[in-house]
This record gives sequence, C-alpha cells and structure tokens, in this order.
Amino acid sequence: MDNATYSYASDCTPLTSCKAARKPAGSTVVNMGHSGKPPRDYLVWSLCNTLYVNFCCLGFMALIYSVKARDQNTLGDLRAAQECSDKAKWYNILASGWNLLIPLLLLVLLMLLLVHLGSTEGTFDFFGEDGYQSFMKLFSR
Repeated sequence: MDNATYSYASDCTPLTSCKAARKPAGSTVVNMGHSGKPPRDYLVWSLCNTLYVNFCCLGFMALIYSVKARDQNTLGDLRAAQECSDKAKWYNILASGWNLLIPLLLLVLLMLLLVHLGSTEGTFDFFGEDGYQSFMKLFSR
C-alpha cells in the first residue's frame, strides 16, 4: 500500500455510512441504435439467380448488391444498405424473369417444331409409322 494521504469529506470517513456526501446520480440513457428492422439483403435469392442460367449477368449483379447491402448494414449505414437492397431486389426480379422466360420460350419453340413436323406430309412426318427413319434421312444426305 502506498503511504499517500487521503482527504475525505468531514462527515464521511471510511467504513462509516456517509449518505450525505453522496449525490443522487442522474438517469443514464443508452442509445441502442435504429429500432426498425434492417433492410433485407436477398443474398440467398441472388445466389440462386447467379447459379441458375444467369442471363446477361443479372444474377451476378444482384449478388454484388446483396453483399454490399449486407456490408452497409453491418457498418450501420442503413440508408446505403436500403439503396443496395432495392437494387439487389430489382436485379433479382429481372434475373428470375429471364430465368423463367428462356426455358419457357425454348419449350414453346420445341412444341411448335414438333407440331409443324407432325402436321407436314412426306419425309418430314415425324409422328408417322416410320417417323424416326424419315427424320434421320434429313441428316444422312
């Protein structure tokens, strides 16, 4: 222990009850941040769009903005996180639309081709009795 001299208030000495020298503390307010929900980052949706078809890299752009939204959210910049979240959402909508539209267009074109081949007469009769052989004759020339 050090041998320093301590000065106490006259009515308050160690090991005694000294309520007069204590002043009541004011209230303490702790700000816990924004009370609302943080913006969504759509990361799983972006990953699915990136891995499936990814027409014109729309899924990859959605993934970039999703990661940016998550980063801004962890930094506490909710305005920037909301902007990146909105961009990720729209890129995901566009990518999902293309991801559904392209296979549907291919399916429709295949059906139209099969209907056309089935409705024509002669060597293109794909659905006839000798359909496979007549179809292969197209490529054997």
